[in-house]
Amino acid sequence: MAKVIKGRTGDWEMVIGLEVHAQVISNSKLFSGASTNFGSEPNHNVSLVDAAMPGMLPVLNEECVKQAVRTGLGIKAAINLYSVFDRKNYFYADLPQGYQISQLYHPIVGEGTVILDLEGGETREVGVERIHLEQDAGKSIHDQDPTRSFIDLNRTGVALMEIVSKPDLRSPEEAGAYVRKLRSIMRYLGTCDGNMDEGSMRADVNVSVRRPGEEFGTRTETKNVNSIRFIMQTIEIEAKRQVEILENGGTIDQETRQLDVANNTTHPLRSKEEAHDYRYFPCPDLLPLTLEQSFVDELAKDLPELPDPKKERFISELGLSAYDAGVLVAERETANFFEAVAKGRDAKLAANWVMGDFFGALNKSGKDLADSPVSAEGLGGLIDLISDGTISGRIAKEVFEAMWESGKSAGDIVEEKGLKQISDTGAIEAIIDEIIANNPSQVEQVRGGNEKLIGWFVGQTMKASGGKANPGVVNQILKAKLG
Repeated sequence: MAKVIKGRTGDWEMVIGLEVHAQVISNSKLFSGASTNFGSEPNHNVSLVDAAMPGMLPVLNEECVKQAVRTGLGIKAAINLYSVFDRKNYFYADLPQGYQISQLYHPIVGEGTVILDLEGGETREVGVERIHLEQDAGKSIHDQDPTRSFIDLNRTGVALMEIVSKPDLRSPEEAGAYVRKLRSIMRYLGTCDGNMDEGSMRADVNVSVRRPGEEFGTRTETKNVNSIRFIMQTIEIEAKRQVEILENGGTIDQETRQLDVANNTTHPLRSKEEAHDYRYFPCPDLLPLTLEQSFVDELAKDLPELPDPKKERFISELGLSAYDAGVLVAERETANFFEAVAKGRDAKLAANWVMGDFFGALNKSGKDLADSPVSAEGLGGLIDLISDGTISGRIAKEVFEAMWESGKSAGDIVEEKGLKQISDTGAIEAIIDEIIANNPSQVEQVRGGNEKLIGWFVGQTMKASGGKANPGVVNQILKAKLG
């Protein structure tokens, strides 16, 4: 949904496009056998090819090609059976070759679609223009010495997928939803881990503003934004900056900018380059890449169930709301955990427990799903005790807390603490009779038409039973006795 900026001279609309750089999951780099391991000592994962030693030739990594095709299939994009690697010429201190091997005119993946999951269960399609493969540059380090910069070439040559959206996004919230969905799809596919804090996924943020319905304005590009929060912050900052310039009679320069998080601003790096500035030409060291359709078809056969069809299945087969289904399928591990909990059980009850107490305990403890002391089997066992009437929903929360602290099963905790629900009508009736006898005034009020007081009697009965009385049986007996 478009976000309108209320300017001094009227309304303005944001137009946003993202170029997401996603590091391909592979053991070695795009054109060399050097390791892609994160966190190695500086300049440890560098081959002679990466360092651009004379006479060294690139050799294309087949696994990286497969990963790009899988990603394209995951967003229902056209897979181009013919693609070409180009040299993109520019100078960076951490780019040993003096050029980057990329794809411009003939990318490996063509147009596709990402479906955004928005608030209230709404969805919206955003177009993807292309996905191309390219090699990453190294890293310049400026904060280790007051007079010198250092170069780490570990990332040089690491395979990236540049995923270029169409200018279809209209708000920071949509941009955040787009990146989350793209990351979710790639994690399901196993093509990119999406760990933005490690640099394996980042975005160049293109922003322009216009009067609603008018032609696109001049855009700026903010480079290498490495978190969803910062992407959204960049859009807000840059859109407001452009509106202020335009309303004061100025013009927008098409340029590359950088986010300054500390000062909540962006500042210019250089004027925006066009393709001719990079002097693109086909890389003479690499033949055009030609794929067989059978190669693509084989990869398509092995794709997992992705977030969107899984969400639809959770809604249609399990009866979940669009919101609940969207939350549960956002991460593959979470979806698998939920399905294990829900198997053979009430799916809505399972969803409530996974999204409520379980997620709450994970967040509070700072644990990942893999480190949870309560397994899917353990949580399912707790739900079974609720469903068969062994414990009440209130007691279940107490049991869950004990499970989280001790790692014991729900059944063992219920036995140890004597928490089984009382469903014996005789025992419950005796408790209720005593409460009725001790509270004649409230009894008269109920019989006089104040039915809300029945809830008070239920509470008193639950309190007297230590929370163990079966609420359904309590309500049934009270209504009969209070008439």
